[in-house]
Amino acid sequence: MIISISGKPGSGKSSVAQAIAEHFGLERFYMGQLWREKSREKGLTLLEGEIQGESDETVDKEIDEYQRKLGQTRDNFVIEGRTSFYFIPHSYKIYLDVDVKEGAKRIWHDLKVNKHERNEDKDLDTIEKVELSVRRRIQSYALRYKKFYNIQNADDPKHYDYVLDTTRLGKEEVIRQVIEHIQNNVVRDKK
Repeated sequence: MIISISGKPGSGKSSVAQAIAEHFGLERFYMGQLWREKSREKGLTLLEGEIQGESDETVDKEIDEYQRKLGQTRDNFVIEGRTSFYFIPHSYKIYLDVDVKEGAKRIWHDLKVNKHERNEDKDLDTIEKVELSVRRRIQSYALRYKKFYNIQNADDPKHYDYVLDTTRLGKEEVIRQVIEHIQNNVVRDKK
């Protein structure tokens, strides 16, 4: 069983991926963390790294080849990445949607606790600035995926087996619904 999770910034991808991994005893891979680390190695924030990636496909290609190989050589894992649905087409594809304002609000709260881990811009001192950063990140990944892979819209629900709008749901409810869906639609089918 391979579960891929994608979604907009602040939709709950990391929390859900971690919960799925723990609940089903799966290994977890987090492509966003690789992006953060690659950006940090260059002395860049996450957004700066993504913007640089618009003209330099090196990091995208490296991370995408890594996840392609995972999908070809491994089983029984959950992978969190915006292009995982594309590079591991046989995975069970989950998309978590969120209103951009709500996603920014969640990121803003997380920044207060995990600012260094997130590798976000240092001047994100208001929710409005976080929202602008989120919108720019969405613009950047859409541009890169179209340019490098001809993916017209990675956020299009037609790419996914299960789509959940998390805007008005708490973290525990999102986790419950996703795990229940996997239990009823993936695990049951494997038996």
